[in-house]
Amino acid sequence: MHHEFWHARWENNQIGFHLDEANPLLVRHFHQLALTPGQRVFVPLCGKSIDIHWLLAQGYHVVGAELSTLAVDALFESLAVIPDVRTEGALTHYHAEHIDIFNGDIFALGAAQLGHIDAIYDRAALVALPQEMRQRYSLHLRKITDQAPQLLVSFEYDQSQQPGPPFSVNAQEVSSHYSAFYTLRLLADDPLSGGLKGKCPAQEQVWLLTARSLAHAQ
Repeated sequence: MHHEFWHARWENNQIGFHLDEANPLLVRHFHQLALTPGQRVFVPLCGKSIDIHWLLAQGYHVVGAELSTLAVDALFESLAVIPDVRTEGALTHYHAEHIDIFNGDIFALGAAQLGHIDAIYDRAALVALPQEMRQRYSLHLRKITDQAPQLLVSFEYDQSQQPGPPFSVNAQEVSSHYSAFYTLRLLADDPLSGGLKGKCPAQEQVWLLTARSLAHAQ
């Protein structure tokens, strides 16, 4: 997926993926990560998600990565916060109390720049990327977060009926990306109300990914 595609989506306000309230799956399942207030949650390809408002309200420190400057500006406007902004290499770093957003290509974001991450919330990143990019993304995410646990939301549907994004990422593919490094637990597998974009039936799945070394220690 080329950068121009996502820039055009934001410029034309084609952001049907954006919800006006916190994702119910986040609210229902986030406790499975067993975090405490103050810990740092990474939200890749975060857009201007209302989920960030919810995470901040729970007392977490949110770290996001987002390609679109329009989305980042809209996020801080919705938070009624004026961030400090500075250029860091190929990225622009927006910082305010309890929140850091890196604007630019997520593949330009390194572990040292990102800092320690306690958990990842991936609702719209893996499913936003075409198949040829998803393997690269999953490896990069694991590397820059030191294999932090994840709450992952994915969709499964007949890709021939509806082009992505969001793309169909079934259980077998989730396993192919993550099972070598994480213990995978399926928390939910529910029909998507109204289908995908109202056009085809789809299942919405929620996964808890725990680093294998951590899982074995429990």
